[in-house]
Amino acid sequence: MAANLQVLLDNRPTGKVSPANFRTVETAAPAPGPGQVLVRHQFLSLDPYMRGRLSDAKSYAAPQEVGAVMGGGTVGIVEASNDPRFKAGDAVVGMGGWQRYGSSDGRDLRVIDAKAIPIQAYLGPLGMPGVTAWYGLNKIIAPKGGETVVVSAATGAVGSVVGQLATLAGARAVGIAGGPEKRAYAVQELGYAVCVDHKSPHFADEMKAALPNGVDGLFENVGGEPFAQAMRRLNTFSRVAICGLIASYEGAPTALPDMRVFLVKRFKMEGFIVSDHMDLWPQAIGELAGHAAAGRLKWRETIRDGLENAPQALVDLLHGGNFGKMLIRIN
Repeated sequence: MAANLQVLLDNRPTGKVSPANFRTVETAAPAPGPGQVLVRHQFLSLDPYMRGRLSDAKSYAAPQEVGAVMGGGTVGIVEASNDPRFKAGDAVVGMGGWQRYGSSDGRDLRVIDAKAIPIQAYLGPLGMPGVTAWYGLNKIIAPKGGETVVVSAATGAVGSVVGQLATLAGARAVGIAGGPEKRAYAVQELGYAVCVDHKSPHFADEMKAALPNGVDGLFENVGGEPFAQAMRRLNTFSRVAICGLIASYEGAPTALPDMRVFLVKRFKMEGFIVSDHMDLWPQAIGELAGHAAAGRLKWRETIRDGLENAPQALVDLLHGGNFGKMLIRIN
């Protein structure tokens, strides 16, 4: 029987996440029972939301169970199936977790086309990050032509899609990213009008210069100082979509402005979890796939080889060590 490598949560972090919070084990691959599907995973998605699940504090999702396989999105190939909806050889996307093999009752699996588009794209621009970008931009910010949309973590898995969709909608996309390489990629490849380096000692002045007409839409992924600087420049009737606050996940403060600004600027700020809107996923993925097929949607990936390296890769992700979508290549 094939060996199934698994990464478990061994203990909850008391401060910043460390590889010591995880444990790698090897078990026998499960055999699919009645109505079940066995999938050999090829890629694992690493995402900022995982940091929140490592805590046992009350949140929108149940905490990750200590001693259990870490949860996470996966793409892979069906090895065996006792479910007529799936056959051996199908490429599928699901929530198989941090393990080489996963068995499922099929409710979390979706057959995908791995011929036209690389299989791992269904964990990035054509998966949860892409749908997150599509929903936050179209349903909350809803940019009009000529408006200014600011995107933090502008070259990340979500932000890179937001910037391109905003530009396609006729808005002026302004990115925030860390370092000259990411800034150049944002402008030259993703189509941002300008990208500001949050690591610059002159960050506040550079944000002011990049936003001569203020901010009509803010897609927030980070929190901390980038969030504060963008909030200071909100226009009247602007819209703020809160997708993530990755800086605060590791302890950085994210302070709201004086509450009077809500009244003075009459802006809308809405946090959202994309899994609350599953009815819109087919529409979103259809539109994103159309952009990808036409060459209008670009993306970049950071791929680490080996499931045993997932804990360190998550730590790196939480500290900006990824360029685009962070993935683990399992096989």
